[in-house]
Amino acid sequence: MLKKLDPRRYIKTLDWYIIKKFIGTYIYSIVLIISISIVFDVNEHLAKFTQYHAPLKAIVFDYYMNFVPYFANLFSPLFVFIAVIFFTSKLAGNSEIISMLAAGVSFKRLMRPYMISCVIISLLSFYLSAYVIPHGTVIRQNFESMYKNKKKNTSAENVQLQVGPGIIAYIQHYDNTLKRGYGFSLDKFDNKKLVSHMTATEIQYDTISDSKYHWKASHWKVRQLKGLREHITSGAKCDTVIMMEPTDLVYSKGQQETFTSPELKEYISKQINRGSGNVVQYQVEYHKRIASSFASFILTTIGVSLSSRKRKGGMGLYLGIGLALSFTYIMLQTVCSTFAINANTPPMLAAWIPNIIFAVIAYFCYRHAPN
Repeated sequence: MLKKLDPRRYIKTLDWYIIKKFIGTYIYSIVLIISISIVFDVNEHLAKFTQYHAPLKAIVFDYYMNFVPYFANLFSPLFVFIAVIFFTSKLAGNSEIISMLAAGVSFKRLMRPYMISCVIISLLSFYLSAYVIPHGTVIRQNFESMYKNKKKNTSAENVQLQVGPGIIAYIQHYDNTLKRGYGFSLDKFDNKKLVSHMTATEIQYDTISDSKYHWKASHWKVRQLKGLREHITSGAKCDTVIMMEPTDLVYSKGQQETFTSPELKEYISKQINRGSGNVVQYQVEYHKRIASSFASFILTTIGVSLSSRKRKGGMGLYLGIGLALSFTYIMLQTVCSTFAINANTPPMLAAWIPNIIFAVIAYFCYRHAPN
């Protein structure tokens, strides 16, 4: 039984050879292109870093240490395609592909090490985008708001949201820096009839509490309505539990990228239950992380099918086609996300449209690949 589970039973010398070539070229392309990107980014933003007196330690560890994994994972499909085209064309140019096929290795069998490599890359890409990169994105965005663009939204006006079944909260002004709201009211309804109305001049979120949703109300008043009777209670300070958090009140650009996938799922469910319509970009982000992890399989199939045939002229043509298709895939992701947000396209469909289109292209290329 243990012998059947041993990966060496299925991964032969040929597989190890191609896997090492694939992974090695993939890492090399990431290092090369990201290094060039960092040079251009430093050149573009050096003046702002100097203007806002950004410390060197913050630039290196808060910005670029989180810049690299974010953009490396974002353009992972591009790096996969470049890696496949580059080393497969080289194998074909050295007549290694012809030798494999002549020795009785079918093209389907030749695809096995490529798919094993894709499994490794896809799992790593999903883990990074779902659990690791969001934490780094928070640090990077905080750095950008402090030393780069100074445009982070830290307040909200006239916020109204449903915090529970039949419970509506309203805040006239909310300051996210202080985690404090002004002009607060909380209405409770039973069968569409108002049964309780609470007001407070200020509410303060308790950031040191062991549990969530803890608020402190100042100069509060509660009116309990029972038929024609009314009971009023008031006080200077009180602790209360309200099912809302600062993240529910202030939205900033790219906020969905700062949530891990479990946090995104929980946030989407919570906002839908509240009847909020501002969840599409969160749904697109959630599904895009899953869909993007499958891109390596599709683009690898296209790349191998295009570059495995030996032709005169080298790899230049295939590298150009690979770059064009990769950028088209990334652009299509952006376009579909925009349509989902602005044109009421189902978020799940919008996230998977690029994969569906390129899966058809991959099937066509695979069918016409050399055998």
